[in-house]
Amino acid sequence: MNPSVVKNILTLRYLPTKKTIIPKLTWEDFVEKNAYKSTASIEKSIKDTVRNEIGYSKKRICVALSGGIDSTLILAIIRDIFPDITINAISVKFAESSDESEKAAKIAGKFDANHHVLHIENYLQELPTAISIIKLPFWDLHWYHVVKKAKSLSNILLSGDGADELFGGYTFRYEKFLSLTTPNSSPKEKVKAYLQCHERDWVPDQEKLFGRKTKFSWNPIHKMLERYFDNPLQPLAQVFLADFNGKLLFNWLPLNSKFHKYFNVKAILPILSNDLISYAVHIPYHLKYNNRKKIGKILLRKILRKYVPNSLISPKKLGFSVNTLNLWKSHGHKLCDYYLSDARIVREGWINKDWVRSHLSKIETNIDARYVNKLLGILAFEIWFRLFITKEIKSSVKLL
Repeated sequence: MNPSVVKNILTLRYLPTKKTIIPKLTWEDFVEKNAYKSTASIEKSIKDTVRNEIGYSKKRICVALSGGIDSTLILAIIRDIFPDITINAISVKFAESSDESEKAAKIAGKFDANHHVLHIENYLQELPTAISIIKLPFWDLHWYHVVKKAKSLSNILLSGDGADELFGGYTFRYEKFLSLTTPNSSPKEKVKAYLQCHERDWVPDQEKLFGRKTKFSWNPIHKMLERYFDNPLQPLAQVFLADFNGKLLFNWLPLNSKFHKYFNVKAILPILSNDLISYAVHIPYHLKYNNRKKIGKILLRKILRKYVPNSLISPKKLGFSVNTLNLWKSHGHKLCDYYLSDARIVREGWINKDWVRSHLSKIETNIDARYVNKLLGILAFEIWFRLFITKEIKSSVKLL
């Protein structure tokens, strides 16, 4: 139990000290180059990876299909290369959350893919099992469900991971960051603006939620992020650098890879091939994000238009996401009240008892998504603690 681990996971939602699957990048890697000619190089790179990784001997595969730009493009390219392979497209439908499964069904139908929709009523039910696999206290583990389903259909799963970080998918962050900074903003001011763009990861009274063992301070976090904003890159390029070296490297990839390994499923990530990374990071940023139109992934959209009509191309970022406010009302509040009313992490001094008690009480009448996210994060920490430290629950326990 390292205090920095607890502080980083409950503030950034990733652990920047973990070993990475693909190398970290420096600011020099994100310098724009004028070698960009067309979308052909991007499309060829994706096709080469898909062709080489799947091979012509495979009879069936799975694709994670959210209905967004990335997953639709991957599905389209697979069908273009392998007209006869059986494709199982997996979508997720969370209870009382935004439902993109209808659109995903149309996309799956266009490319003759078998469409499987996972209906998840209680997103937290299998949290102990998921945490026992990754061995870290995270709660937002939808990929567990995707890989578990994929295993029943094939031993190969493709996804569009990395497209947001390499091609400009986080448009809501770019817009906000640019509105909070000026050309004269200092690196520290840009760090604070960047954190403002990740508001759901922390709460206004963040320093009060930790107990005596953690001794929280923003300074180490600011210092860790400052390296991404203290360089000659233009501000938007600095955001791309921080995003790549943030959740992508230290959350999505390492956690997802543990699920792949546990279920013995081969993951294929065509957008994160070494070839495409080395090319994409240098593409001029105005070809990734249009600040006037607030549109991202410009080049991927252009490629996708070759395969699908505009009506099937989403104007905004999609993904598998649960409505945490509705989750709180249906299951979250009851589970947090049960597990955190006598939390072991509170007893041991990791989390502040008064903070938990105060916000569990307040959130009954005034629901704030940021505090819901934080309490669910603390719930995951408590479940992890009871699994690995006190060993009083088993991974097979269901949270009902």
